Amino acid sequence: MANLDSYQIWKGFHWSFFIDIQGLMICLRRFEESILAGSISNAKLELETAADLMLASGSAMELAGSFSKQAYEQQVRPSMMPPYVRSDSFSGLMSWEHASLIQLWKRLQPIFTTLPAALDPQHKRFIDAYSQLASSHRAVCQKFGGDDVGSLRCGNETAVQVLDKFSQQRQTLIAPKQKSCPFHHSH
Repeated sequence: MANLDSYQIWKGFHWSFFIDIQGLMICLRRFEESILAGSISNAKLELETAADLMLASGSAMELAGSFSKQAYEQQVRPSMMPPYVRSDSFSGLMSWEHASLIQLWKRLQPIFTTLPAALDPQHKRFIDAYSQLASSHRAVCQKFGGDDVGSLRCGNETAVQVLDKFSQQRQTLIAPKQKSCPFHHSH
């Protein structure tokens, strides 16, 4: 990868990330169909595969940030601001994949709430995979100054604060059975 510049690395591994997310959505739709059809064995397989894809997307996120902070500031971050994009608040939240995944997770929340105990190990692994993805995203953001710099989307908060908030919200969609301690706050 020595011949690739930081922008090519960023862009290429984000494409990989989005492919993994598209596969994740396919698995989750098949998981939903399996649950509704009463096929626990198929639901297990789909939830296991969804966790694998979530872990792969976290790895792609980490690899997307495999260059220096200086390269990010000089080459990558400017590519996500006008005139290179049409929005002053560009974000991955604007992708159709993100919108579709969140819609799907909202639709699946009642299923996650009432999952048969036979799926608890797969569900836990899925939740853990999401936590790993969120941690990977946070680490890349932090590496590039996200705990000092405002988010491109929400300038009044640091990028890491925004990610932490989103992570907590998404966790409630996929892990509605988990009770959180009122004294525990993330980061």
